Amino acid sequence: MFLRSQLRDGGRVPASVQPYFFLSYAHTPRFGAGGPDPDMWVERLFRDLCSHVMALTDLPAGAEAGFMDREIRSGEGWSERLGAALATCRVFVPLFSPRYFASEMCGKEWYAFAQRAIHQGALSNQPAEAIVPALWVPVPPSQLPGPAERLQFNHNTFGERYVTDGLYGLIKLRGYAEQYERAVYELAKRIVRVAETVRLEPVRPLDYRGVPSAFGPTGGGSPARTLHVTVAAASRHDLPDGRSPEYYGDNALEWNPYHPVAQRPIAYVAEDLVKNLNYQTSIGSFDDEAGHYDSKQPPTRPEILIVDRWVVEDEHRRQRLAAFDQESRPWVNVVVPWNRYDHQSRAKEIELARRLEETLPVKMGQGRAACRAAANGVANMETLGQILPQVVEAAAQQFLRHAQVYLPAGNTHTERPRLLGPMGMSGPPAPPRAPFPPDTFGGHNDGNDSNDTDRGDADDSES
Repeated sequence: MFLRSQLRDGGRVPASVQPYFFLSYAHTPRFGAGGPDPDMWVERLFRDLCSHVMALTDLPAGAEAGFMDREIRSGEGWSERLGAALATCRVFVPLFSPRYFASEMCGKEWYAFAQRAIHQGALSNQPAEAIVPALWVPVPPSQLPGPAERLQFNHNTFGERYVTDGLYGLIKLRGYAEQYERAVYELAKRIVRVAETVRLEPVRPLDYRGVPSAFGPTGGGSPARTLHVTVAAASRHDLPDGRSPEYYGDNALEWNPYHPVAQRPIAYVAEDLVKNLNYQTSIGSFDDEAGHYDSKQPPTRPEILIVDRWVVEDEHRRQRLAAFDQESRPWVNVVVPWNRYDHQSRAKEIELARRLEETLPVKMGQGRAACRAAANGVANMETLGQILPQVVEAAAQQFLRHAQVYLPAGNTHTERPRLLGPMGMSGPPAPPRAPFPPDTFGGHNDGNDSNDTDRGDADDSES
């Protein structure tokens, strides 16, 4: 409780309370009742890493060199101590294994830590990568989810046998004791080097109930899902009269509504947050894409539309947004960043909010409560990180309801069509000539949309 209250009250957390590194691993079930604990090998690795980190740093006696969660938890069981450790540790060390990427809890831990790095990168506009992976059991590249696959990390420096057998193989076989010691020492040195270089700031612990998995709903190994982020904003060259250019760049993708606290444009922050949900993400400007939408065609991906309220001051953009709102596209959810410390925006808040509501009446009231809250104004970067996963999930669910139907090979309409592609369950391969680009999804539709409206799922009316 002390740590949580310190963070909530804005005080600094004593260094002795912050673990230097967080070891994230998937618990292995015991084989038979009363059998040996298979996680004892992970505990040995943890003790060895802590010993090396203490020797390689000036951490005071009694400081927490590392943290590992020794309790087997379900997806509903984060302890307060676990959340606090993720909010304050300097380095995150995931133990790669097939079981790791199938674990929802491990995906939640990864997401919670990675969100810290994204948030700090948004404030400084500098990379803040502090994840140091370790191979517990070698994992084929095809089984790595996007967040793990994108890590720039060379495991070869830890030894050839480490790459082929992982730490579990080295620690279990007596003949590899020397290789194990080398790999653990090199891993500890990498942890210390990253901790000293990146310097992540502590944040408030996240509520586990709102934390998604960074590995997606089906874990590692599933085909990547895609999502598109569109930004509707002006550039500094075509602003309304009197609007300050300090929040804008040479194009819509350089709009930075949370300036000066944030240094990174909102489009790229949103892109990073969505990628951390195991999506392949693309971004674009509404100015460039307006007019290319065809409501008669099935969707090819879920989408997020990030809107600057000031665009309603431009009549041409306002009309295009109004036309877009009249199309039936419930798989597109709206996010409206709104910086109350922007004095010009605060002075015109009521007027701009009213005009945007009149321009996008369908989108502003669409979907579950989180979507409506996002459309009514997201006050800061921290809130964006909390609400965007829910908005993305709602868009993905609507996409699945409206995407094109593709029947399994050989199907003769005697069974219900099944969803194919990255967002569906495993099944036969997609048809060789699908009528949409290769980076998109197949989908299913019940064939009965008589009660379906642009306002989203009836089941999503409450969050």
